[in-house]
Amino acid sequence: MTIHELRKKYIDFFKSKGHAEISGKSLIPDNDPTVLFTTAGMHPLVPYLLGEPHPSGKRLTDYQKCIRTGDIESVGDPSHLTFFEMLGNWSLGDYFKKEMIPMSYEFLTDPKYLGISKDKLSVTVFAGDAEVPRDDESASIWESCGIPKERIYFLPREDNWWGPAGETGPCGPDSEMFVDTGKPKCGPDCRPGCHCGKYFEVWNDVFMQYNKQKDGSYPRMAHPCVDTGMGIERTVAMLQGKKSVYETEAFSSIIAAVEKATGEKYGADADKDKSIRIISDHAKASTMILGDEKGVSPSNVGAGYVLRRLIRRAIRHGRKLGVEGKFLSTLAEVVIGMYGEPYPELLRNRAFILDELDKEEDRFLVTLEKGEKEFEKLLPNLLKNPAKVIPGRIAFRLYDTYGFPIEITEELAAENALTVDKDGFDKAYEEHQKLSKQNTDKVFKGGLADHSEIATKYHTATHLLDAALRQVLGPHVQQKGSNITAERMRFDFSHPDPMTPEQVKRVEDIVNEQIARDLPVTMSVMTLDEAKASGAIALFSEKYGEKVKVYTIGDFSKEVCGGPHVEHTAELGHFTIQKEQSSSAGVRRIRAVLE
Repeated sequence: MTIHELRKKYIDFFKSKGHAEISGKSLIPDNDPTVLFTTAGMHPLVPYLLGEPHPSGKRLTDYQKCIRTGDIESVGDPSHLTFFEMLGNWSLGDYFKKEMIPMSYEFLTDPKYLGISKDKLSVTVFAGDAEVPRDDESASIWESCGIPKERIYFLPREDNWWGPAGETGPCGPDSEMFVDTGKPKCGPDCRPGCHCGKYFEVWNDVFMQYNKQKDGSYPRMAHPCVDTGMGIERTVAMLQGKKSVYETEAFSSIIAAVEKATGEKYGADADKDKSIRIISDHAKASTMILGDEKGVSPSNVGAGYVLRRLIRRAIRHGRKLGVEGKFLSTLAEVVIGMYGEPYPELLRNRAFILDELDKEEDRFLVTLEKGEKEFEKLLPNLLKNPAKVIPGRIAFRLYDTYGFPIEITEELAAENALTVDKDGFDKAYEEHQKLSKQNTDKVFKGGLADHSEIATKYHTATHLLDAALRQVLGPHVQQKGSNITAERMRFDFSHPDPMTPEQVKRVEDIVNEQIARDLPVTMSVMTLDEAKASGAIALFSEKYGEKVKVYTIGDFSKEVCGGPHVEHTAELGHFTIQKEQSSSAGVRRIRAVLE
């Protein structure tokens, strides 16, 4: 079964069970300061899991592109990925365990779908503790489906509990499904969740049935929800009997292109295989980020910094394998060809993807030249060191200040009969990582975009700002992302030039005029075609026929949006633009406050 077949079978299965297929969302989340990227399939649906009505109903299914960079240094082994796809289905206060578990069992075992032998399936359920009782209900339902008691494992909170977004909120037990790979047990305590490779986790059903309170109590939710997640790449690798996701068609075409660019053969050398995997993963992830409807450009901050890091790490490993010139745009073409059908935004943004990759490769070659010149300046003093060792702090300064890869420092050192204090470099790097980790990627723990009163005001203000920018700058303006905290709002938009002071003042005045008019904010649910016909503004990445929420602010603004919003603009206060600056190539950024 291929990745495209699995994606289709999953969506078709749940549509046959009364679920509406909805669109996966952008890799760049709106109004959620907890993350730089969408990191899980349920991430965009958190507001609806918490009770906000979804325009498509209570039964939903989709596939979602995700980026995780917390383990970026682990990418290169046979399992870690930066970009991956998640399949999911949701019940928003509709069905619960007695419906979800049999559906999971059917999809896993029915020959029309995954056709996994029930004799290979094991499941885990929550063992219970002092706060919440054991999940005997899930265990009983699994047993009625045909899973024997000896393959139903009760595991503790750290294994089978989905916590709230913060200290309080919806949470509950989960039930994970595992396939026995046929490997022998590693010991008497071997069970699903063990890292020896005998058990492969294929799916997870989360049952949000409790609402944790400040006093530590767990009252039951009146309308419990179901949230599930299945990773496409990992599941296909298991179904195909492959040892690694890199052995499936999710990567075979990309790896073939890397082989052609480098002249190396995948599978011939362990160290070179690692570099080939890094190049393949990072080329795919970079293409997906650049090709997103809210695609960012490489930069030194936020999501753009992560993108730059991925691109340059791929270039570095390309150099390591002997590539001298530019090669990433060739790999991007392969990725676009593979994923253009499920993610048509890649086809629409093809020129932007290829241009940005070419420009970043040119920039990095300049960086390498600067680093080499700095190394030459340092070399006379380094050669005077009787130990013939380059201190780790100097190697790290070359890396941190000039973006000079440690591997190239080691190559130049060897050419001059020197070595590098790699332990010292690693220590300096770890200290730097601790300080900068918050600026690269934060862990998403089922988090929630802020729906506080002030965040709601700022979110509504982005609609006014967007419309005002279109009035002043022109209809080409398109939102490229936003970030809201309790202190301010940040709004990115497409525009080729810096705004003049007069333009900034005019936009600010227009927004405040609409606030003073005390315009009503209303919401309507309609199909995508109806939204387009009504003149609503949106990226329109949703699927044909899908229902969307359209928020109208008086006679001034109409946008497709998920919320939250105030009821009248006078609630917003006074709008002040603090700064207008460049965010990335062709994208400007406004920072503003409400007072």
